[in-house]
Amino acid sequence: MPFSLASPFTKEPAFTHGQAPRTAVLLCNLGTPDEPTPSAVRRYLAEFLGDHRVVEIPRPIWWLILHGIILRTRPAKSAAKYATVWTAEGSPLKVWTEKQAKLLEGWLGQRGHQVKVRYAMRYGSTSIASQLDALKAEGFTRVLVLPLYPQYSATTTASVFDAVYTWAARTRLIPELRFVNHYHDDAGYINALAARIKKHWMQNGKPDQLVMSFHGVPERTLHLGDPYHCECMKTARLLAYQLGLNKDLFKVTFQSRLGRAKWLQPYTEPTLIGMGKAGVKRVDVVCPGFTSDCLETLEEIAMEAREAFLNAGGKEFHYIPCVNDDPAWITALCEITQQHLSGWPTQASPDATAMAASRAAAMALGAKQ
Repeated sequence: MPFSLASPFTKEPAFTHGQAPRTAVLLCNLGTPDEPTPSAVRRYLAEFLGDHRVVEIPRPIWWLILHGIILRTRPAKSAAKYATVWTAEGSPLKVWTEKQAKLLEGWLGQRGHQVKVRYAMRYGSTSIASQLDALKAEGFTRVLVLPLYPQYSATTTASVFDAVYTWAARTRLIPELRFVNHYHDDAGYINALAARIKKHWMQNGKPDQLVMSFHGVPERTLHLGDPYHCECMKTARLLAYQLGLNKDLFKVTFQSRLGRAKWLQPYTEPTLIGMGKAGVKRVDVVCPGFTSDCLETLEEIAMEAREAFLNAGGKEFHYIPCVNDDPAWITALCEITQQHLSGWPTQASPDATAMAASRAAAMALGAKQ
């Protein structure tokens, strides 16, 4: 094998002495196809389902299944579903995540923090690596990574961290990094959810049953030590308490099952069908694990699950939207961010005189810029 002197690291942006340290927050969400077409969905699914955190089947076996079956059949079906929720601005997930980033930066600024907020997607465009590259090029030296997943799971939160670590592995000068693991029991997050539901009930009355539908994961992950199921249950318990619901008035379910393996139960759609057949007249469904409306909430719940419940004999189905850009949620997000920024001097203006003196001293010792 020939010997190579090529550096394994990416080229560092130009450094100028006397620059003040800068802080950024990187909001991370799952991702979305660039457009609702089979080719765009295929690219997205290949990256998403190719992540070993998402599917823990041995690689050679899963590669054959993914490329031999799933990516040949699923993109067209998924593209049709994306088309039903696509907006003039693009994917709902992208639209809401971008708005959350802008609002969070504004609210942090009102509280005196000099912080830049960007968003990134774990899969697809606006990648985590591209956003970290951009922040570094702009001179940011501290980055708080904040996944938009309230409940921790290796399939989501840890995968975001993987992407950051992979970027760091090829970076010579790594910024200071902090990570937010979860906020499933954060009082502000719970209050924002409760306020969203209460507002819906004030306008539409209360249901016979409130269904709290979380995204599913394989059951084996629970037995292997993933805390996701426990954190979902705690979120549900705290939310029910805020709403004044006893255990007979709400149910926790799990949606979006993939494949034939046993996932966390009870499953959302079969539960709704059972309710319809049992004579439950009205159900409201909320998805506390999603901070932005997306395909899984707008199509899978608000369309497919609605149809399943009504066809089973139910009379009235209400989907309660995610927190999206609700002021109570942005306030909670701001509080979570402030907590994790603690200790970083984000509220102190850089001393221009001191920065100039530092630069002058470096130049006097031979620095080039």
